[in-house]
Amino acid sequence: MQVPAYYADTYEAQARTRVAALGERDGAPWVVVEHCLFHPQGGGQPADRGWVDGHEITPVRDHDSGLVVAVACGDDALPEFSVGQPVEVRIDLPLRTAHAALHTAGHLIEAAGRAQGWVLAANNHFPGQARIEFTAPQPDARLDTPEGREEATEALRVEVARAIAQDGPVTWENDAEGRRIVHLAQLHSAPCGGTHVRSLGDLADVVLTTLKVKKGRIRVSYSAAHRERS
Repeated sequence: MQVPAYYADTYEAQARTRVAALGERDGAPWVVVEHCLFHPQGGGQPADRGWVDGHEITPVRDHDSGLVVAVACGDDALPEFSVGQPVEVRIDLPLRTAHAALHTAGHLIEAAGRAQGWVLAANNHFPGQARIEFTAPQPDARLDTPEGREEATEALRVEVARAIAQDGPVTWENDAEGRRIVHLAQLHSAPCGGTHVRSLGDLADVVLTTLKVKKGRIRVSYSAAHRERS
């Protein structure tokens, strides 16, 4: 049985575990580990960088089984593992926390947009591409002019900065249907399978550029980093 450990603790960087299953994907062997640190690409978030017994892997969600399988990365072929074999697994923690910061910041911007009366339409939390898209059910005159769009953007910035300064906790739980619900203090709750920081004060350098409106969508591009705390 595989446990998605990346849900329980964003910051767990390495562990001892066992091989749970073996198989092949597109001609390449894969390995499944019981205590899985590896977050696969999905939900607008990139995949982790990881290693199994020192061999670099890319985690991929297997659509048939739902398991996260570790596929050899590049020319580093996987050795012949056996089911039940003890292995050492680890992730690139700085990369993980960078992804978590972008994902959490995206949820926070969504909360700020909802406070403007907007509705989430799409999101992307990839580095260099991060953006949140909204629709406005009610006409918003600010969106009609460059000055108004900057005013709306500044309103988002104020909301985001206030929340980060308050340093509310980021938590999660499974609802009655088994969905993972992520909570940003009292500001925002949403079903989410991504990784997140421990609290909003862990976010640093959250930058919102002036928003754009195209084909009825309000696009807010952003960047964020993880704050190093002493």
